[in-house]
Amino acid sequence: MMPFERVAVIGVGLIGGSFALALKAAGLARRVVGAGRSQANLDLALERGVIDAVASSAAHAAQDAELVLVATPVAQYPQVFGAIGPVLGAQAVVTDAGSTKQDVIAAARAGLGARLAQFVPAHPVAGAEHSGAAAATADLFRGKRVVLTPQAETSPQALARVEQAWQACGARLFRMAPEEHDAVFAAVSHLPHLLAYALVHDIAERGNAAQLFGYAASGFRDFTRIASSQPEMWRDICVANRQVLLAELERYGAQLAALRPMIERGDGAALERVFAAARAARERWLKGDYEP
Repeated sequence: MMPFERVAVIGVGLIGGSFALALKAAGLARRVVGAGRSQANLDLALERGVIDAVASSAAHAAQDAELVLVATPVAQYPQVFGAIGPVLGAQAVVTDAGSTKQDVIAAARAGLGARLAQFVPAHPVAGAEHSGAAAATADLFRGKRVVLTPQAETSPQALARVEQAWQACGARLFRMAPEEHDAVFAAVSHLPHLLAYALVHDIAERGNAAQLFGYAASGFRDFTRIASSQPEMWRDICVANRQVLLAELERYGAQLAALRPMIERGDGAALERVFAAARAARERWLKGDYEP
């Protein structure tokens, strides 16, 4: 595999920083240049060896880069694509790490212009509740899925080069249409984050919040772990994918509504059937029975 002489990472957080470290560990990045809004985070990334240099802007980072990763919150994508489009070289390839895809592709169409064929939309299905360059690790993507949503305009050469980069990070590659992607992840990622945030917020707003948090144990911790995720990132995801997310929220509400009368009439047998079916489905998922 031919290494990338210059890699630009725009948004050197958990995902962007881990991408840089993984490419370096695989010997596929000779030099990584980072750009972002927080100077303190960029300084830390430089200190940790995540990046080799700090750029003053996204455009500066992308100048002369052979590979560009956009890993900012998705609401920033229109500005980022608009900035890097005019400076991308003819051989450069661009990928991203956004958790939504239809809005990202629309932003790329508007911002990259004639360089759209060099963009390969991607979503690494990996992460943690911690953020920033301090949380970046070289093995974050190892064995994890990366979903690619290439378009009709995507050049085969760009697709092959981006696939090479993500595979060097240890990822397993899958492909989806953007609409399918956004529907799937609304159900299994965006909705769970919304629920976790909502539950913690509800408890925190109560008059006896200190007592409730004081007695909360492993069940509450496990259910709400992802409420420690970066609020800005999840705000942008919920807004970007709001139509599908609203449909999933309605479906979940219907599930709760179905459980309510079982509880009201003390129907333990009905509750147990639901719980047993859910437990069995989760156990099959944990064993890998639902591989796509």
